[in-house]
Amino acid sequence: MTSLLEPANSPRGTAWRAAWCTWHRPLLICAALMTALMLVCAVGTAVDSRILLGESVWVKPMKFGFAFALYTGTLAWLLTKLNKGRRLARWVGTVFALAVAAEVGAITLQAARGTFSHFNADRSDPVTLALVPVLTFGVLVITIAQLIVATAVLVQRTGGPDLNRAIRAGLGLATAGMLIPIYWMVTVTHPRTVTDANGADVPMYQGHGIGDPDGHGMFLTNWSATGGDFRVPHFFALHGIQVLLLLTVALTALSARHAWLRDERARARLVGSIALGYGGLVAVVTWQAARGQSLIHPDTATLTAFGAVLLLTAAATVRIVVGARRAVAAS
Repeated sequence: MTSLLEPANSPRGTAWRAAWCTWHRPLLICAALMTALMLVCAVGTAVDSRILLGESVWVKPMKFGFAFALYTGTLAWLLTKLNKGRRLARWVGTVFALAVAAEVGAITLQAARGTFSHFNADRSDPVTLALVPVLTFGVLVITIAQLIVATAVLVQRTGGPDLNRAIRAGLGLATAGMLIPIYWMVTVTHPRTVTDANGADVPMYQGHGIGDPDGHGMFLTNWSATGGDFRVPHFFALHGIQVLLLLTVALTALSARHAWLRDERARARLVGSIALGYGGLVAVVTWQAARGQSLIHPDTATLTAFGAVLLLTAAATVRIVVGARRAVAAS
């Protein structure tokens, strides 16, 4: 990447700007809007004292803004790596960006009104009635678009072995992360009445938690501290692609100092090992949430599962590192 001190008209600076211009424009705009929304919501939490289920009314749109700023920015870059089906993927990327903007826009509007967005069953409120299709079908459109993009990536190579593996595994995790909310919405229902920030009673047909539908209490995330919460595996799975891409960048940077990392196949095996371990982590927290257990209150079975995933990942990683170093020594 070009240095901040490098002249803008230098060859590297020009090449960097040219590469940036190839990124998917609607997704980049969406990422910028989500970033701006985060700043607006941060101000809102400071000046607006209204509370919804134990947190500021502006926290939910701020978290959605953060999540989608990261993900749409990642997709904007990823679509530049496709060799096949680029036109279809770019069209789907535009649909994805529009669906995200509509979904998060509806969430923000409801937050500004001091009431609930998802799971709101209040049929006496015309604004809520108008936004329910946006919130319902928005998730469906985003998930379908994600599946199409993931399929387009799976049928081609998008870089070196390590980058290709990180992208494929990351998109697989992200797709699982988008399907998890759909699973809990259609398999478990928690009809009840709760109070919004305006003091009005609002009927709800679902909740985020298992065991305690509206449980909250964890710092910053507000994930349930009193029961299972499917937002936990949703978050970890959705952002697995960023973790794996950062790992790939780190391994490439370290290859300048460690000869055994200069083999792309060794780096790809390491990425694969960490991806499997990360997938195991997502599986464990999903299982934990389904049993109505808070992330911060694991029982013996959960700790054993976490330990097994950690040991298997560590063993596989050590085996790969030892094998790569021996190969370098032998050559």
